[in-house]
Amino acid sequence: MTGTPTAPPTAPATELEPFGVRLRRAMDIRGQLCVGIDPHASLLTAWGLNDDVAGLERFTMTVVEALAATTAVFKPQSAFFERFGSRGIAVLERAVIEARQAGALVLMDAKRGDIGSTMAAYAATYLDKDAPLFSDALTVSPFLGFESLRPALDAARISGAGVFVLALTSNPEGAEVQRATTSAGVSVAQVMLDHIAAENAGARPLGSVGAVIGATLARADADLAVNGPLLAPGIGAQGATPAGLPAVFGDAVANVVPSVSRDVLRHGPDPAALRRAAAGYADQVRLAVQAALPGRDT
Repeated sequence: MTGTPTAPPTAPATELEPFGVRLRRAMDIRGQLCVGIDPHASLLTAWGLNDDVAGLERFTMTVVEALAATTAVFKPQSAFFERFGSRGIAVLERAVIEARQAGALVLMDAKRGDIGSTMAAYAATYLDKDAPLFSDALTVSPFLGFESLRPALDAARISGAGVFVLALTSNPEGAEVQRATTSAGVSVAQVMLDHIAAENAGARPLGSVGAVIGATLARADADLAVNGPLLAPGIGAQGATPAGLPAVFGDAVANVVPSVSRDVLRHGPDPAALRRAAAGYADQVRLAVQAALPGRDT
């Protein structure tokens, strides 16, 4: 989306509207693009920065300051901050706060998944509104069983946050688990999608429980009508394109949140170049959705 979109209105931090409501508004105003914040050592080097905490902070805050006022969703990859220990986490905390203050939604890409009190602790870390790393949404792994996610689902509902559940990921080896079939002949991925749809039943205009569906898939071969957002990693460096989204997502393409990381980030450290790259991808996504759903105003 070209131009300078206005920041989507937000409820007070203590009374957040459901994530699905806030996400739908942000996508309608700012476009559907999600920009990943992945401070690879190679990207720091390409920006002329050292692979240390100072370089991490310069990289991260440049991205936030350049794009947070116009991007719908930021997706920081927690691992690239964790590798620097507590000082790296401090940079991540600052990035989350400043991105949200500028009107962007923050989707923490941490892919947490465990059982019982451990899952509850992960939920408290990212989905408790008073936590230092509170994010608008969190990626989670359901492969200990969907109900193992219940602490995160409950915490998200209380705080107005969302979760994105891994279903059909962009890595080729994911198929050995996700495409496996149950005794009823249904794929594991479809079981997860059915659970997500049940969680989102009756939500308007969009549920707060999303699925992660790789944009690199030739086709989903699954029912994606989950009444929730579909995070689509794999655009750019992994080979997927915005034009290919309708083939994977069909009628659900309007609810897709396509994620681009390296193909935007490599244009830094120039803030204007970062903005041009992100705007270009946002426009490509908008045109692809319009072509697939010509009656939809995007």
